[in-house]
Amino acid sequence: MWSQFLTSSSSLVNYWQPPTPSINSTSLALRRSSKHCPHRHLPGTADPLNLASTTARSSHQISSIHILTSRATLDGKPQETSTRILQEEQSLPNNVVEESVEVLKNAAKTRKVSTEKVLLALSVIEKAKLDPSRFLDTLGGSKSPGRTWMLVFAAEKNLNGGRYFPLTAVQRFDAVAKMIENGVYLGPVGSLTFEGRFSWKNRILAFIFERVRIKIGPLMPLEVSLGRNDNREPSSKDPFFIWFYVDEEIAVARGRSGGTAFWCRCRRISGP
Repeated sequence: MWSQFLTSSSSLVNYWQPPTPSINSTSLALRRSSKHCPHRHLPGTADPLNLASTTARSSHQISSIHILTSRATLDGKPQETSTRILQEEQSLPNNVVEESVEVLKNAAKTRKVSTEKVLLALSVIEKAKLDPSRFLDTLGGSKSPGRTWMLVFAAEKNLNGGRYFPLTAVQRFDAVAKMIENGVYLGPVGSLTFEGRFSWKNRILAFIFERVRIKIGPLMPLEVSLGRNDNREPSSKDPFFIWFYVDEEIAVARGRSGGTAFWCRCRRISGP
């Protein structure tokens, strides 16, 4: 059983390739508990939005600019005139991004939004190229031990598919200490967590795991060093996340392998 557990957790570390454990998820209480993800309690949930037509319209929106050109007049003198040309808009309208964010928040609350709509919302947010200047503060908080986020949905490379993550997987980011923790929690059965440090540059969070902690039932946790204590700063040669969106409720990022995922803010899990 623990070999399956380790395999599942290793898959999570390798960027959200969802495992298919043979353990009965009901007996292990693996379903997300509403006490961990506050979005399941938020009232006034909007119906999932159909972004297909909205995105199609936004991708073809155009803006007009004027350029000055010279042309000859009848008397032979050059004259500047305004010629209107059409230029495709590069950035998406704010309302399209906001609608996509609401789709993901609804998915975090209900886990009933279709895979197609979640993938489309992730695509819109990736292409929006939002300002990342506040991402780290929101992701990791202003004091230790930081903030915790529960994995909701994991997509394949190039958003070619995806699904809601079947286990309770939580990541903690501490922006002050620059520490990261990645854990899979199996209720009373136990938990597996990886801990290490990270660096932040623009929207890229690179990290190095230094130790793993294994807890089985009521026994004391076993901590094992991964032998990575050289104190060098994590870089793009190490595992990393590229963050596309972070607010007080959800976060969206892509891993080094190309898979995209989103999380919802949750309470810290201390163990069984």
